[in-house]
Amino acid sequence: MTDPAPKWKPKTVAAQMAGALEPVTGGVVPPVHVATTFIRDPDNQYRSGFSYGRPDNATVRQTEAVIAALEGGGEALLFGSGMAAATTVVLALDPGAHVVAPREIYWGFRNWLNGAVRFGYRVDLVDMSDLAQVKRAVTPETRLVWIETPSNPLWGMTDIAAVAEIAHAAGARLAIDSTAATPVLTQPLGLGADIVMHSATKYLNGHSDVVAGALVAAQSGELWQRIARVRSLHGAILGPFEAWLLMRGLRTLYPRVKAQSDAAALLATMLSRHAAVAEVLYPGLANHPGHDIAARQMTGGFGGMLSIRVAGGEAAAIAAAARVKLWRRATSLGSVESLIEHRASVEGPDSPCPPDLVRLSVGLEDPEDLYADLDQALRG
Repeated sequence: MTDPAPKWKPKTVAAQMAGALEPVTGGVVPPVHVATTFIRDPDNQYRSGFSYGRPDNATVRQTEAVIAALEGGGEALLFGSGMAAATTVVLALDPGAHVVAPREIYWGFRNWLNGAVRFGYRVDLVDMSDLAQVKRAVTPETRLVWIETPSNPLWGMTDIAAVAEIAHAAGARLAIDSTAATPVLTQPLGLGADIVMHSATKYLNGHSDVVAGALVAAQSGELWQRIARVRSLHGAILGPFEAWLLMRGLRTLYPRVKAQSDAAALLATMLSRHAAVAEVLYPGLANHPGHDIAARQMTGGFGGMLSIRVAGGEAAAIAAAARVKLWRRATSLGSVESLIEHRASVEGPDSPCPPDLVRLSVGLEDPEDLYADLDQALRG
């Protein structure tokens, strides 16, 4: 792979896959490296840098290099899912470590954290928008502070720089789930985060055909080396074909996210005037409680995700989601097709999600068509 010129901007790095070419034919699309084992040198060394497929793969390395460049990080690691990436960060901590995480967080990871005591960890879930509460929760025993911003599915905002200062003052590391923001809209490492996590299934891939996770570190260190070791020992690396598909998706990341963010902002404004909508949750709206933070740490838009609270309550929200014709009733987000979901039904009885909430992932369709479909669904 050719190293990108220093003047290349992230959008160019993504489109050109950091300059990767097929070395034999000169093809503009690199090959998929699927070998699981490699020839030793006569003296039993592996000077090619590859020994076995479980800890490492050439296609995975290429994709990791692109993602690291997009986040402005030193190194990246790919995993078989976003959950594998997130849980590996915690599992790399010493037994007994204290973790502070948000109450408003992806439900799968929240459920895992609630059971993390079985692995020897202590976890406190707090309101990350309240810095005083964060300060009280972080102690000298805290080793990891985890934030998610914008947070799923209420799209609350956390001040990354402020929480980074609190975490670092206590000797803890700050990790951030930046799935909804993507490197297009937010650069967490530049704001003080130590590790950025993505469910790469979502925007990074963008085509609903790959399950993947990614971690990016500001710089290598003891914790990062332990994360890499846990990935290897647990066999959590992403497969080469999935890494190749992810690299393909990354090439259109910037125009996709820009278009989705613009459409979501338009829909948020239009839906805020709809008689059947009690509230629109979108950080791009001036009345959103986290708008000032979003305007400060997000550049070029506020993302393609929003939620609406339906005026008629839970039954009306479920009925509206059932009546759509263009939107797809499906879990996930960040793909080219627009998705709609009554989120509380998915998360179950312990969900903090309001029962009247419908989550919207805006795709690449015409926003007027998307609004018309929501309008007829809400009106019944």
